[in-house]
Amino acid sequence: MRPAEPQENRLLTLLRVGRIYAPEPLEANDILFADGRIAALGRDLEIPAGWPVRVVEARHLTAVPAFIDQHVHVTGGGGEGGCGTRCPEITAYEIASMGIGTVVGVLGTDSISRSPADLLAKVRGLRAEGISAFMYTGAYRVPPPTLTGDLQRDLAWIPEVIGLGELAISDHRSSQPRQDEVERIVSDTRVGAMLAGKLGICHFHLGDGKRGLEPLRRLLSETEIPAEQVIPTHVNRHRDLLEEAADYALTFDANVDVTAFDDADEDDLSGFGAVSRLLRRGVPVERITMSSDCNGSLPEFDDRGAYIGMRVAGNTTLIADWQRLVREEVLPLEQALGLISGNVARVLGLHASKGRLAIGFDADVTLLDSELQPQQTFVAGKCVYDASRTERSPP
Repeated sequence: MRPAEPQENRLLTLLRVGRIYAPEPLEANDILFADGRIAALGRDLEIPAGWPVRVVEARHLTAVPAFIDQHVHVTGGGGEGGCGTRCPEITAYEIASMGIGTVVGVLGTDSISRSPADLLAKVRGLRAEGISAFMYTGAYRVPPPTLTGDLQRDLAWIPEVIGLGELAISDHRSSQPRQDEVERIVSDTRVGAMLAGKLGICHFHLGDGKRGLEPLRRLLSETEIPAEQVIPTHVNRHRDLLEEAADYALTFDANVDVTAFDDADEDDLSGFGAVSRLLRRGVPVERITMSSDCNGSLPEFDDRGAYIGMRVAGNTTLIADWQRLVREEVLPLEQALGLISGNVARVLGLHASKGRLAIGFDADVTLLDSELQPQQTFVAGKCVYDASRTERSPP
């Protein structure tokens, strides 16, 4: 007689949970994974005897789509104060422990000591560790650094590249791109993405400069580029910019990304406060996303723009701000999930496989406890984080 196959090696996984939000609440309480995708949803599913199924009993937990963080310095950001101020790389454990199943890697100010090739290698490394990872080509500067020497080729030939970012505008660290340069870069990204069957988002870093969102307003007003092609991030950097972001979103039916700043000086500029403010201004929740800027630098500059200090951003604030939106009843759970899951999948062009719990979608699932704290994270049907375990990396 052959010995029983170990649970972790079985081909199918059956999650038995207390509740499922897909993001809307479902009557089902079981989820069956097969070949990295969701094969079935139901109540008390019965599996035929002899099937190679691993059963995960989690009746005390709630299943939701695994979170998506569209702005992560996976290779580390920083460097504004010299080589000694480069931020560290993020680990797969740090990602998965916050319920995040998918990340998009970015380069920031420093695209000299860190390159798109470094970023691609890190993205592929995270994938090998079980995280769903993508990247933007480019960085703060213009012309954008690329892998192949051409934006369109990067998008067409590199599967992990899903857009351009983070291109800096209205910031003293940017290349101060002219309007025609912004338009050409976005156009090239759009065409390259079309050739690859991708959305090709252009992810714009917003600084605290006086021009604010004006370059993007002009882009959408003066060209044929659709609003879905661009997403401004860090729109809660200061109050005037947040107000401008609300008007921008309403005027162009456009998406805006709020950063869960670790160092928000005022509560109304935190991720929680900024989302609350945008909602009060009438911006539809479907047009708002949240990201962490994780492992990026939080530099401080004096009035003359000279560097005076820095901290490293984490991703715990993203989850804490999101939890607070639900706990304080700013949004019900099913709508709040969009901010870090479904809405993000849509703006990135990943909505055909991520951001929902539905048959045929990627088996990316986060299990939350009654305090909305992630306890287990599954990516492509494999458990990459379990709070009950002690190891510091996915199995």
